[in-house]
This record gives sequence, structure tokens and C-alpha cells, in this order.
Amino acid sequence: MALEITDANFEEIVLKADKPVIVDFWAEWCGPCRMVGPIINEIGEDYAGKAIVGKVDVDSNPAISAKYGIRNIPTVLFFKSGEIKDKQVGASPKSTFVNKLEALL
Repeated sequence: MALEITDANFEEIVLKADKPVIVDFWAEWCGPCRMVGPIINEIGEDYAGKAIVGKVDVDSNPAISAKYGIRNIPTVLFFKSGEIKDKQVGASPKSTFVNKLEALL
């Protein structure tokens, strides 16, 4: 299951993490986001203990969405050591997200 990441806890969960972090920027009303959501949750279960997987609701957390220039959703950012290492915009198969994560492990 993915963690809920907010403007308030983003720095603690994502930027200070000692593991790679996947952050899914999404919204309730976004159709492609609803396709990606279950994939992100699965990856969270598959990589428990190896990576941190979270979701940011862009409507509820505009500051962090603006900071990272999120204009299209879903956008999935891949962080390591507090820096963006990769990104995926739009709905994609699970293998796309897994391959990007594996490259950071």
C-alpha cells in the first residue's frame, strides 16, 4: 500500500529517505490516475522494506505539486538521496515503473 504524502510530511518521507522513493502525483477526478493507482499500491507491497512508495493528492497539496512543476497527472517521480532521478508522466504498465525503480536499488 502507498503512503499518503502531503505538503507537511513530504520533506520527512521523501527528501530524508534512506531508500529510493516513488511519488505518484494524482487526483480523485483523474481517469488515468485511477488506472495507475492500483499499480503503485502493488509496487508498494512488492518493494516493502526496499523502497518507499507514496501518493500526493495534487488538489489537497498544491505547494509540493507546484514546487515540482506537476502540470499533468498522473506524474510519478523517482527520488534517491533527496533528488529526482527519473519520472514517468501518464498511465503506463507496471513494468515501466518497476524498471525505473530497479535502476535505483
